[in-house]
Amino acid sequence: MVEISVGLVLIQGPESLLADRAISQIIAATKSGQVMSFTADELEVGTITDSLAPSLFSDSRVVVIKDIQDLIVECSEEIANYLENLDETLTLVLWHKGGVKGKALVDKIKKAKPELIAAEAIKKESEKSDFIRSEFKRLNRKITTEAVTSLLDALGTDLRELSAACSQLASDVPLQKVIDESDVAAYQQGRVESTGFDVADAALEGKTAIALINLRNALATGTDPVLIVSALASSLRTLAKVSGASNGVKSFELASTLALPPWQIDKARRQLNSWSEKGLIKAVVAVAGADADIKGAAADPIYALERAIMTVCSARGVR
Repeated sequence: MVEISVGLVLIQGPESLLADRAISQIIAATKSGQVMSFTADELEVGTITDSLAPSLFSDSRVVVIKDIQDLIVECSEEIANYLENLDETLTLVLWHKGGVKGKALVDKIKKAKPELIAAEAIKKESEKSDFIRSEFKRLNRKITTEAVTSLLDALGTDLRELSAACSQLASDVPLQKVIDESDVAAYQQGRVESTGFDVADAALEGKTAIALINLRNALATGTDPVLIVSALASSLRTLAKVSGASNGVKSFELASTLALPPWQIDKARRQLNSWSEKGLIKAVVAVAGADADIKGAAADPIYALERAIMTVCSARGVR
């Protein structure tokens, strides 16, 4: 558990799972009544200053700014100005993914003596094995060395995917049993072929790890990335359609107007409980970008698709 003794936190490193966990733990530890989260690409000049200004409505606040290496000069200056006079009622969390870009701002942040949290990429096989063991320790479970190796061989190196598999195994295998190779094999056999709509459903529910696992499964079984983007876009269009309809009208009455079956309207209404108009717009923009990337604008279309899915998942909680 992350322990915060100051109101300024600097997370360094590109590993999003570790950074996101740290951010969640910080928010839980501060017990804040107001949380605001931004990525560099959605910030305009003045937004940071407004967000960091003293609040009359909350005694404890958390402001999270991700990808500070991508901030424009004016936004970096807003953070630098705030560092000269920190607000004791506010916890500011800044995430820098590494590299020389934005180093001048990082140096200024470090002079303010922040709490430092590492989110470095885990690359070595031994480090990945240690990560798997730590996941099961966190879940109060035991796993054999052979099972750790089998899990790595089966799933590769993505930490979110590995973490989701560890959680699933811990849930599936009886508490008294040490998880072994046979359990990993059974888990693998239970992984069904995923479609683009499986990816979309998980993304719209904000289940990042499951969405990425479904993506890998879909790609591995031959699903075209274009179809996955199409499924994401279609699901978001459905949410947008249903969001504009009155909740007082029954789904079967809306079916002909919206050109959607009643079950799909009911499903969209359940999903919309966790979505805002701002979040939907953010998700739609991300998927539109992924569509262009996959059709030739990006050097690595699969990475672009993964990034879009993670953006959709995070957009679900935007208010």
